[in-house]
Amino acid sequence: MLVAVSDTHGREEHRLRGRTREAVRAADAVVHAGDFYTGSVLDAFETVAEPLYAVAGNNADSTVRSRLPESRVVGYEGVTLAVRHRARSPTELALFGREHDADAVVYGHSHAPGVETADDLVLVNPGSHAQPRGNRAAHAEFDPRPDGGLDGRLVTVDGEPFAEFTVGVDD
Repeated sequence: MLVAVSDTHGREEHRLRGRTREAVRAADAVVHAGDFYTGSVLDAFETVAEPLYAVAGNNADSTVRSRLPESRVVGYEGVTLAVRHRARSPTELALFGREHDADAVVYGHSHAPGVETADDLVLVNPGSHAQPRGNRAAHAEFDPRPDGGLDGRLVTVDGEPFAEFTVGVDD
């Protein structure tokens, strides 16, 4: 399983709890779509998430910015994910995804978990597990499908799945 989180907004700790913490610890890989805040929080994530594929967010301090790129591409089980922190629109995210020949884009910034499609790309915002700002505290989980691609879902920190989607499956 691959797990995606975003918008930790911490000063010292990873702020993981409940199902999100369990999923991150059990994951084959973890994607973080930005806004750790500090290098201490990034360090804390690295102790529980292995491997961690993260990007810097708009609230990253200089330590985080020196260690992480603004965007990256992650391959998992034959599916390509393009990762960045924020975008102005679904169109901008779709352009970013196509530029990187991705099957999906994982992004954060709004703290609002959600899934939508733009052309043939799945756009996934895992929300914020630690500072939901009036939204559900959540993360995204991606499981390999036997026929290829990934089954995905958004899950609250209490373990409640509330949206399902597929990535990398030709219709």
